[in-house]
Amino acid sequence: MQEQHAFPFFREIILFLILAGILIPTLQRLRINQVLGFLAMGALVGPFGLGLLAAQFPWLAWLTFPTGQGMSMLAEIGVLFLMFMIGLELSAARLWSMRAWVFGAGTAQVLACAALIGGALALLGQPFATAAILGLVLSLSSTAVVMQLMSEQDSTGSRLGQAAFAVLMLQDLAVVPILVVIGVLARGGGDGAATMALVTLAKAGGAIALIYLIGGRVIHPLFKAFARHRQPDVFMALILLSTFGIAGLSAAAGLSMALGALIAGLLLAETEFRHEVELMVEPFKGLLMGLFFMTVGMGMDTRQVAEAPLWLAAAVLGLVAIKTLVVTLLFRAGRLPWGRAVEGGLLLAQGGEFAFIVLGYAVTAKLLDPGLAARVMLAVGLSMFITPMLARLGRAIGERGERAARERSVRHDENKLAAARGQIIIAGFGRVGQQLAKLLKAQDIPFIAFENDAAVVSRLHAQGIPVFFGNAARPELLRLVQAEAAPAIVLTMDNPASSLQAVKGIRREFAEVPLFVRSRDERHARTLKRAGATVVVPETLEASLQLSAFVLESMGLDERTVDDIVDRERDLFAEQLNDAGLREPGHRTSD
Repeated sequence: MQEQHAFPFFREIILFLILAGILIPTLQRLRINQVLGFLAMGALVGPFGLGLLAAQFPWLAWLTFPTGQGMSMLAEIGVLFLMFMIGLELSAARLWSMRAWVFGAGTAQVLACAALIGGALALLGQPFATAAILGLVLSLSSTAVVMQLMSEQDSTGSRLGQAAFAVLMLQDLAVVPILVVIGVLARGGGDGAATMALVTLAKAGGAIALIYLIGGRVIHPLFKAFARHRQPDVFMALILLSTFGIAGLSAAAGLSMALGALIAGLLLAETEFRHEVELMVEPFKGLLMGLFFMTVGMGMDTRQVAEAPLWLAAAVLGLVAIKTLVVTLLFRAGRLPWGRAVEGGLLLAQGGEFAFIVLGYAVTAKLLDPGLAARVMLAVGLSMFITPMLARLGRAIGERGERAARERSVRHDENKLAAARGQIIIAGFGRVGQQLAKLLKAQDIPFIAFENDAAVVSRLHAQGIPVFFGNAARPELLRLVQAEAAPAIVLTMDNPASSLQAVKGIRREFAEVPLFVRSRDERHARTLKRAGATVVVPETLEASLQLSAFVLESMGLDERTVDDIVDRERDLFAEQLNDAGLREPGHRTSD
């Protein structure tokens, strides 16, 4: 018995891991949104699902969560990592570059939806505080559901995807003042409520700014000092220390730990280690987010569907109608075509995961009736369940409108858009990579670079050069920057083993992308060509050709004749590589 108490909720943890191990690959195979899958599973095995039968059938207690106790504590960790990953996407530079959409359309969406929903609830007889809280909470959409749907549709880089992401960013930031407003209302309204709200917001803003400034002075030097060791365990420890440390500082300042995790993500998003952090957290993110959403599903009392079906149907339809209308008009005002604007409205029409967190705070503060909160949570969950259907409907409307617009558009506009897609990827940013970047920048050709030397990356990143810490031999890192759409990948590493490994990995994952590689010598060049490189440039060959050119010019040959001689030697070497028959089948055959 003592051993069982030494590890509380052991059965719940084991059951969750079993369900996750079965559920995640099953959902991926069936192409079902994982968020919705975990919500449904939580509702099924939770205290309001099969858990209700545990008393009647004791064996069900081993397969269900009759009380949900213990899972809520673990779900808090899922919330922290959810906020942390959102922070990584919310970098200050990205916020500023999209400021019109984020602070313009995003703010307008939250305020308009909150006013319409809250006003409708007030007309239906709800008290002002209740109507205000529900209006603000229901104005938020689900970042997790929408981002996964857009990722599956490969639309995150489109105008609609960028607009939707901007609105979601503002909604995530809006959680902070919403929690502050709930705190003010919990302490009592009255004539001084507005003043109290402003003072509380000012204090929260000061605390956030202080945490951000202190964290920025600590986190970047910390990662810079330890990342050079290139040890994954050290890197993961730094990520956890940053997340939980800043979350603790936030809690000590009277703010939520979730807000601290968001700040930690924001701080790391400003550094050159961002992509490596994403890769390190990615395997845990899905599991911890699944834990959070499964816990949310456990809190959804599905019995109320039978008790108040008309109320729930009206609530879901009203929520979807109001948010679709507001978002559609805002996106149209932002010059999106009507079809895409409607698609965006339907995509953001659901309630969000933060509703479950905020409503929980409101119930604890005795601002909401628990029964009403439970019904609203169920309505939010149902709106999330129908989001894939709404997204498919919206995509059909958007594509139909786009087809009609394409027929009216000028064909060269499409060619310009197609030509503008993608950027050169440089792997290795030593002297050769930096020289290449200099030439590309002079020609206004976009590029992104990766380098394993943390000191070099920190120095150049501070100068505004788009170089990031990471190993470009990892295909998952290249997928983050959409390498499949890159005009070319250039490997400039001087380590023969590293460059060969990178060529093999890239060619397995991105068979059609042109791959230009620097080699140490002729033998290394042949090995790289065999591995699938498109063009190989040996250092020794180029050095000898340049030296020969200078010698020939000093002997009186004109520059054009020398250039022809050097070009013939290069062509001869390329032919020798091709004629050697050392390439693997299926790779490119032309230099």
